[in-house]
Amino acid sequence: MAANNSMFGPFSRLAPLIQEDLKRLKDSSIYFLILGAALAALGVCAIGYAALFTIASMEVLGFLLVVGGAMFVGGSFFTGNWGGFFLTLLMGVLQLNVGLMCIRHPAEIAIVYTLLMAFFFMVGGLFRIFAAVASPFRGRGLILLNGIVTLMLGVMIWHQMPFSGLWVIGTFMGIDLIFTGISYFQIGLEVRRLPDITPEA
Repeated sequence: MAANNSMFGPFSRLAPLIQEDLKRLKDSSIYFLILGAALAALGVCAIGYAALFTIASMEVLGFLLVVGGAMFVGGSFFTGNWGGFFLTLLMGVLQLNVGLMCIRHPAEIAIVYTLLMAFFFMVGGLFRIFAAVASPFRGRGLILLNGIVTLMLGVMIWHQMPFSGLWVIGTFMGIDLIFTGISYFQIGLEVRRLPDITPEA
């Protein structure tokens, strides 16, 4: 698709740079497609092996907490005497302990985390339901439906405890990975469809 310099107006001098950037973006579209397909496939695996991914995610979380806690503890000593020394040290020790618990007891931590998730779902669902019923505003039907679905999801997770603690996190992770992968794949397709810009002299 050809375009003359009048298309760019005062930015006509930038036309070659825009053309080069567009070419690089189109050349990299294959990476978006591969990344999207890989994330979607990983999401399907996460749903199929939800318990395995749940345990693995807790162990990864524990490792990150241990690393962060060690940095907090080390940083509190390297910074010397200051007002936040004990608070930083306490945060580091707490983070270290929680991280070690996630690594040593990932299944139990997953159950606790899922229990908290169910509680927040139920509270959030009730809040949306009350807000939609009590206040007349446009679109409150969708808010009410959102609240009902969220409340039912929380009740379902709560009702299936402790077994839901072994599949909820992995399933949610899989769903998120699938939608993220689809988004990246769609970006790759749209980038490949971008027209070529060839400014004329």
